[in-house]
Amino acid sequence: MSENPNGPIPDEDVDALRARLIDADPADVVANHAYGLFELAAVYLSAVPPRLEEAQLAIDGLSSLLEGVGGRLGESDAPLREGLAQIRLAWVQLSAAQASDT
Repeated sequence: MSENPNGPIPDEDVDALRARLIDADPADVVANHAYGLFELAAVYLSAVPPRLEEAQLAIDGLSSLLEGVGGRLGESDAPLREGLAQIRLAWVQLSAAQASDT
């Protein structure tokens, strides 16, 4: 059995997940993780007050991932890069607003 925060996962479930993963397009799997980093950054930026340090880590992770794969995410590549630019701009705007409030 494998462990997760919610308790043990039966080996047959882990094996089924691995079987599905081995058949998945790796570009789709990596893009899914990249979208998760984008969403994580957005959650931190939407907090009141914005959690800029936490958002910056997620943004840096997304940026590093996209730079590391070098355009190999197929049709997900362009929207992810656009999303990265937008989330960076949001971070800058919120950072400036937070600085002017203090």
